[in-house]
Amino acid sequence: MKNNVFAAAILGVCLAIGLVIGGSYLKSAAIQWKSADRSVTVKGLAEREVRATLALWPLHFTVTGDALGEVQERVNRQADIIRAFLTDAGFKTDAITLTSPEVTDRYANSYGNQRPPSRYSAEATMLVRSAAIDAVKQAMPRVGELISQGVVLSPNYNYRTEFLFTELEDIKPAMIAAATADARKAAKQFAQDSGSRVGAIRSASQGYFSISDLDSYTPDVKRIRVVTTIDYALED
Repeated sequence: MKNNVFAAAILGVCLAIGLVIGGSYLKSAAIQWKSADRSVTVKGLAEREVRATLALWPLHFTVTGDALGEVQERVNRQADIIRAFLTDAGFKTDAITLTSPEVTDRYANSYGNQRPPSRYSAEATMLVRSAAIDAVKQAMPRVGELISQGVVLSPNYNYRTEFLFTELEDIKPAMIAAATADARKAAKQFAQDSGSRVGAIRSASQGYFSISDLDSYTPDVKRIRVVTTIDYALED
């Protein structure tokens, strides 16, 4: 009988110790789980102003005539005038291309007295594709010289001058690093305010790079922008 009582007592002590140890383990696990679940999601911004690296300058012109041969001759003559103007402005011949003319029969949709004075009209574009941004900007105000030589320029939205930045891949790594540093700065401020410290990155995503004109008056200067979103763990 005494042996049974002693054995039961030993078993009870063992169970109590087990419960204490198990409870401590569960408490520790719960604390670790709660700590691991703490995080902060922040956004980082990087911006940079850069100069355009490529200019596309279209000179769109129109000629008219009553015979197709006459129209083609006028296209060639005006193209020669524009090409000479561009060469004088310092552009190499391989930077200048001429599109095929688009010819319209203006009599096709007109009748009687409503017919225009010339039957055919032709439109063509002389395109300058150059990395010489300053040369393009200096030559653009001089197009009045072409008008004085009889060139009928017809600019519109479809034939506007464009300044492009083509070296984005060269600056991407530095901008991503800057955006990440900006995000970590925000995370540190949040952690400081909450009495924590910033841990490892749990997840991160990069937004797309946007390129826009600095303003409507300086289209040759671009503003590049990227935003990153990063989820940091917080530690005590």
